[in-house]
Amino acid sequence: MRLLVILGGSVAAVGIFLLATASAQTALFARHYPLLLALNASLAVLLAGLVAYQLVALARRYRSGVFGTRLTLRMLVRFAVLAVVPGLIVYTVSVHFVARSIESWFDVKVDAALEGGILLGQQAVDQMLADLQTKARGMALDLGERAGPQLASRLERMREQAGVDEAVLLTSTGRPLASASADVTNLVPDLPSAYALRQARAARAYTTVDSVPGRPLSLRVIVGVGASGIADEARLLQLRQNVPPGFARSAEAVEAAYRDYRELAISREGLKRIYVVTLTFALLLALFVAVAVAVTQSNILAEPLAILAQATQAVARGDYSRQAPVTSGDELGVLTESFNSMTRQLSEARRIVEANRVALEAAKSHLESVLANLSAGVLVFDAALELSTSNHSAHEILGEELAAFARDMRQRFLENGDKDWQAEIELRTGRTLHARGARLPRGTEGGGVIVFDDVTQLIQAQRATAWAEVARRLAHEIKNPLTPIQLSAERLQMKLAPRLAKDDAEALARATGTIVSQVTALKSMVDDFRDYARMPAPSPARLDLNALVSEVLSLYENSSVPITKRLAGALPAVWADAGQIRQVIHNLVQNSQDALEHGRPSGGPAIEVRTELVPEGVRLAVTDNGGGFPEEMMARIFEPYVTTKARGTGLGLAIVKKIVDEHHGTIAIENRPARGVSVSVLLPLAKAA
Repeated sequence: MRLLVILGGSVAAVGIFLLATASAQTALFARHYPLLLALNASLAVLLAGLVAYQLVALARRYRSGVFGTRLTLRMLVRFAVLAVVPGLIVYTVSVHFVARSIESWFDVKVDAALEGGILLGQQAVDQMLADLQTKARGMALDLGERAGPQLASRLERMREQAGVDEAVLLTSTGRPLASASADVTNLVPDLPSAYALRQARAARAYTTVDSVPGRPLSLRVIVGVGASGIADEARLLQLRQNVPPGFARSAEAVEAAYRDYRELAISREGLKRIYVVTLTFALLLALFVAVAVAVTQSNILAEPLAILAQATQAVARGDYSRQAPVTSGDELGVLTESFNSMTRQLSEARRIVEANRVALEAAKSHLESVLANLSAGVLVFDAALELSTSNHSAHEILGEELAAFARDMRQRFLENGDKDWQAEIELRTGRTLHARGARLPRGTEGGGVIVFDDVTQLIQAQRATAWAEVARRLAHEIKNPLTPIQLSAERLQMKLAPRLAKDDAEALARATGTIVSQVTALKSMVDDFRDYARMPAPSPARLDLNALVSEVLSLYENSSVPITKRLAGALPAVWADAGQIRQVIHNLVQNSQDALEHGRPSGGPAIEVRTELVPEGVRLAVTDNGGGFPEEMMARIFEPYVTTKARGTGLGLAIVKKIVDEHHGTIAIENRPARGVSVSVLLPLAKAA
């Protein structure tokens, strides 16, 4: 586009120059003015189309909201005003000046002066012709009296005396008889034309002014010469005298000026139109070129600014890779280079920040990975002792009690100040936590960190170990005196019963029966403690759990409580000791029966035994619709001597828990939402083992 504007402006300048030249030169105007006028009109149309295209493109960009278009439009308007207003002023003044100037050319004084000059020249020429004719008549009278042999010399003397340039004596037919010339190199005289001869013979005289291109202006006079005798032929005398060169040039100049003046006078209105058209085309071409250049220059100036603005917006969005092209070496180029240097520095700073951020993220990710894989729970508090960070284990251990636990830990931080502390905390769910708290350095914005472990299983294991030791000692210490006590009671009954009265014998029988029954109960309890303390290690093997469940439940076919089986089909084998798992099933079913005997539900008692395959292994679940367990007992339900039965030892679930643990399984017990208890045992698969 810029090259097109330059080319159009150059061609327009040439066209205007040629048009102005043609307007100033009449001959050139007559031959080429229409062609130049058409050429300039075509250039004006092309430049108008170029300007229209530029304006339409600018309007389209403006409507599309292209960045920088408003700046381009503002600069275009200013440039266009700077170009158009002076052009219009110059055009108005020029048109007015040309019209007044052309009118001033045709003043009456100029016309009179030119006519007077021409008349004066004509009178001078006429006077010179009259003088030359007088000389010619005098010479003709003198020549009429001379004979032939004396004509040539006499003619030369007479020419010199008359002061003429050339004298020729002719016959009436134009044949030269004698000649004399001031120019000795001119051997052939300038003879008159046939027309001049005829005029001279008819009027006996002929005068004219000869104006031949390339030759000086001259006067010609032809007069008749009288015959010396009656028989002599009529003769003619021609005199030629050159007009002085200065006078000839002045006369020609005045005549040419008057001729041009009359031509201009005739075409005065046409000249006005010609100059007005020339000025109009000059103005249009200049204005179109100026507007086109204004659009181009506006784009040239606005484009780098628009690029800088776009790059600035990109930097504002965080894109520091944008580099604006440097298109000039002026202040705008320096500004662009400074912007590019700034973006490079910002990009480098961002790269460093990004590298630090990545390193920090990596460290944070590593720390989070470590915290996520810790079995211990971690809570981090900020300087205001508000919880800011917690790991996955903390959520798993605390669950819904996380917020309450965090408030409790905040209070402990306030109580202990900057000292480290540790404590064992009992949760409402029955879990026991061992927590350790420490203050963070104040250089890291302060705060505190809590690390806690769920020691419930450890405490339960410690309690189970203690109970096993207690059971072993009780079984050893209690069982030894039971047999002698039972034997002594039976011996007293046998020895004393025959000797006593009937009432006393009955009282003795009741007493000894009570002793024997209580000893038997104590022996049963001692056997339970012995079994709990001396439970043998399991001997696991591949076990079909569905077959074992079916075998055990077949013993309860005549039970007063209906038992429902829901066994999963195609259940894979588990890795377990059949004898111990059988004991687990018996204990769970017996506990459900005992629970239903004490509390009869309205819909009728029911027990359900279910097996299913889960991702972790095989689950065995025993569910009843009895009264369930008190909530305060759930945390210690698997400990010995924890039972809801009036005469129970509480070792059943403890034995089940111990068997499941030794099989590397898990056991869970929960009260059902409606009514009853569900106990689920998860055993590993044989292929996993």
